[in-house]
Amino acid sequence: MSVSPNKALQPAPATVDDLLAALEQPQKSDIMALRKVILSADPSISDGVQWNAPSFCTTEYFATINLRAKAGVEVILHFGAKKNRISDTGVDISDPDKLLVWLARDRARVTFNDSADLRKKQSDFATLLREWIKHV
Repeated sequence: MSVSPNKALQPAPATVDDLLAALEQPQKSDIMALRKVILSADPSISDGVQWNAPSFCTTEYFATINLRAKAGVEVILHFGAKKNRISDTGVDISDPDKLLVWLARDRARVTFNDSADLRKKQSDFATLLREWIKHV
């Protein structure tokens, strides 16, 4: 992620809208589209800035867009910032479309190559998110 030099010394953005307004990177439109997909997946989902990135929550934060992805757009799904039972036991999430790349028992990555890939997979991803948030 890069921001304008005149914004570099300003405080961290308070809202996702502020963060995205300052964002200067080629995937910005795809990041904004991914945000819309996540927010529209379930009415209980809201967003905020956590870890200096767009993050999404219900009762706990569960997803963060990786602004440093080398290619495409990437979201990290997790079960909150604190260790919980899922960290030890794992969780069974239905993923018939093989969108998840598991990074740990409590964390997975979903990558979309470009805007066409996101459009193609958005319905399956929204279904996966609804399954994921049942465990948050």
